[in-house]
Amino acid sequence: MIEPTLNQYAPPVADVADMAAPAEAAELKLFSHRGRIGRLRYLAYGSGAGILYNIAAAGLTAGLGASTDALSAAIIAAFAVLLWFNVITGIKRCHDMGISGWWSLTLILPVIILAWIFWPGDRAGNRFGPPPPPNTLGVRLLGLMLPVIAFVGILAAVAIPQYKLYTDRARAAQAAGQR
Repeated sequence: MIEPTLNQYAPPVADVADMAAPAEAAELKLFSHRGRIGRLRYLAYGSGAGILYNIAAAGLTAGLGASTDALSAAIIAAFAVLLWFNVITGIKRCHDMGISGWWSLTLILPVIILAWIFWPGDRAGNRFGPPPPPNTLGVRLLGLMLPVIAFVGILAAVAIPQYKLYTDRARAAQAAGQR
């Protein structure tokens, strides 16, 4: 009789019946407060809404004139739509983190917005629904556009005054050398 020995090269044998199938992603409803959105989609939607608001405000200003009551009313209405959309996305982001949508009232504090961008959501389904769908290429590009624009803006805010100072000093030195 041959005794069975432990073969270190044999594939592992385990009962994996307790493993659950991955949850399907939820359907994304853009203008509903129900559901969940992830960090990058939250950043992308906020950035996209802000860009659309600025384009609308510029178009309204060009079309209605610079100082009319109609312009003021139209820009206030556009801002109300932007605020409504940001509240909806904030509620969905709260749901993704597993907390109540009422926490979106804390978005008044800028530190909270940063925390929501970096705080991961629940990977599996929670009491607010299944996980959000995967991000598309458009969401990734729009979500990464805001940090790139912010970096370039900060760099320009530092570099342009320094360059102006450099050129002023160079002109002064050149003028002093010609005398």
